[in-house]
Amino acid sequence: MGSRQVTSWQGKNITVAGLGVSGISAARALAGLGAVVTVVDNGDGDAHRARAAELAQQGIEVRLGHLDGGARAGDVLPEGTELVVTSPGWKPDSPLFAAAAAAGVQVVGDVEIAWLLRGTGEELRAARSGQAAAGAPRREPAPWLAITGTNGKTTTTQMLASILKAAGLRTAAVGNIGTPIIDVVLGEQQYDVLAVELSSYQLHWAPSLRAHSAAVLNLAPDHLDWHGSMEAYAADKGRIYEGNTVACVYNVADPATEKLVEDADVEEGCRAIGFTLGAPGPSMLGVVDGILVDRAFVEDRQKNAQELAHVEDVTPPAPHNIANALAAAALARAFGVEPRAVRDGLRDFRPDAHRVAHVADVGAVAYVDDSKATNTHAAEASLAAFDTVVWIAGGLAKGATFDELVRKAAKRMRGVVLMGADRALIAEALARHAPEVPVVDLERTDTGAMLAAVREAARLAEPGDTVLLAPACASMDMFANYNKRGDAFADAVRELAAESGADTAQA
Repeated sequence: MGSRQVTSWQGKNITVAGLGVSGISAARALAGLGAVVTVVDNGDGDAHRARAAELAQQGIEVRLGHLDGGARAGDVLPEGTELVVTSPGWKPDSPLFAAAAAAGVQVVGDVEIAWLLRGTGEELRAARSGQAAAGAPRREPAPWLAITGTNGKTTTTQMLASILKAAGLRTAAVGNIGTPIIDVVLGEQQYDVLAVELSSYQLHWAPSLRAHSAAVLNLAPDHLDWHGSMEAYAADKGRIYEGNTVACVYNVADPATEKLVEDADVEEGCRAIGFTLGAPGPSMLGVVDGILVDRAFVEDRQKNAQELAHVEDVTPPAPHNIANALAAAALARAFGVEPRAVRDGLRDFRPDAHRVAHVADVGAVAYVDDSKATNTHAAEASLAAFDTVVWIAGGLAKGATFDELVRKAAKRMRGVVLMGADRALIAEALARHAPEVPVVDLERTDTGAMLAAVREAARLAEPGDTVLLAPACASMDMFANYNKRGDAFADAVRELAAESGADTAQA
């Protein structure tokens, strides 16, 4: 292979922080390129040891738990380290990173490594196929269309991938969405373009990233315990625009996203493209009479607009999801995708479970699972999608406050059922801004708690209402993750239906 990119990793001493999915991906990839890799993690359970044993077969050293002398493995910088690659969840003030800074060692994330390895991946594929020996022209790495935001990242990334596929392009949805981007960059499959979901954590550790086009969907307080302030959180989100070459897509309804575009250092000719649920101005995408239209990527955008799709082509057609569709369409159009592919891609797309997912109708009441609404911004969007709601909420607040959410949604609430560790914070906001709304406070945290919550919600609901699980909180106080919480809700709804003998319409 002998390329500069490949040989630059040969013999390099790299420490990988974290034994999760992204850490394992980075460790294996770098070891495969000849680096000397050590993985450190403070965990020491059976799962950690099993993963360590697998990595050891590739010659990767793993340090777990506590070292001799009592220090935690994840707090100590291995001697000779030349680069630290961190998993997204490790906080910037971690002792390991302080030690790295003191030693003059750079800390980057898995996304940064994937970006640096793009050319290497193409050279490896060429070598495997024999193209390099035949003197074939070097193929450029697949461009990245990148997406971030407090909410809607995964759905928008999946929508974008669906649109790109409808256009006949080889693509994949990667990054924070669950597929390690390093594996895709170095894998066998060649791609024309990648739809890349990026979290604020990942962007914090990716200084070299330069996307073809990127979107920030929205900004609301989240993960402030990690970033330290809203300003730092927004700044990390804004990194996604740095060096963009074609388009920076922003949310017209969220001026903070436009401000990030204004502050970004982009390539000459890169355009600011807005998306709005209203009628779009020039250089925007928006909605007119139920039609998604483009006034950005058309000739004479001062006078002309291009129909892309109908609102009914988006599933579900809730306002926040229409906004997601417009952002995905803007990125696709920036890449040159034709209008018909936007429509076909949106029609083909179906959201993942636990994202405004209709579970069943029990009698004349709909039951909807939006367990993915783990913060107030997401819950606000979910509540706004329905006329009258019995809201099931609560969990771990992560430092959030609920006054604005409750104030905006109060008129839609038939009743509220609260559960989880920080339910009192929501109860206090309800008392201030919606004192007339009946509230059921569930103290129990056992495995039957969700069924109890659903039964209480059914008691409060009237025909035509929606019982909505949109917790506005993280799940880990009672459930392993938001998926398990959503599954518990769906199981409880089905048990309720069986108890009532009602006909149910499954979604």
